Amino acid sequence: MKNPLITREGYESLKEELDYLWRVERREVTAKVTWAASLGDRSENADYQYNKKRLREIDRRVRYIRKRLDELKVVDYHADQAGKAFFGAYVVLVDDDCNKMEFRIVGVDEIYSNKGYVSINSPAAQACIGKAIDDEVEIHTPKGKKIWYIDDVSYSE
Repeated sequence: MKNPLITREGYESLKEELDYLWRVERREVTAKVTWAASLGDRSENADYQYNKKRLREIDRRVRYIRKRLDELKVVDYHADQAGKAFFGAYVVLVDDDCNKMEFRIVGVDEIYSNKGYVSINSPAAQACIGKAIDDEVEIHTPKGKKIWYIDDVSYSE
């Protein structure tokens, strides 16, 4: 099962996507399907076939989001988290060669549309959880382990 954690922003974004798909895009595509169907032969009607396929994709995504919203647990920032990397944190890591890695630790539902976001389940996030600025972080990757140091932790952009 997917991790049920999500940031407040991620939850609101999913709700907005659901609203847009259901109230705007689905209506537009349904109108196109109706129009294309009125032209007659549906077997060779590309507009009909494409929009019918798109309608199924929209319905599938709507079902998924509705189900997922019921399962999710919104995690808000708490003052006890200050200075340490926990869920929702923006983290900056540096290595001995002064290379930087910046990311935000979020839920699995948030990583696809946001650059610089990593899943709470990722090796980098797991290594950082509970650590503070200047702490050493060992990240295991397919290329081996690498040592980084936490340069900054914040909870707002």
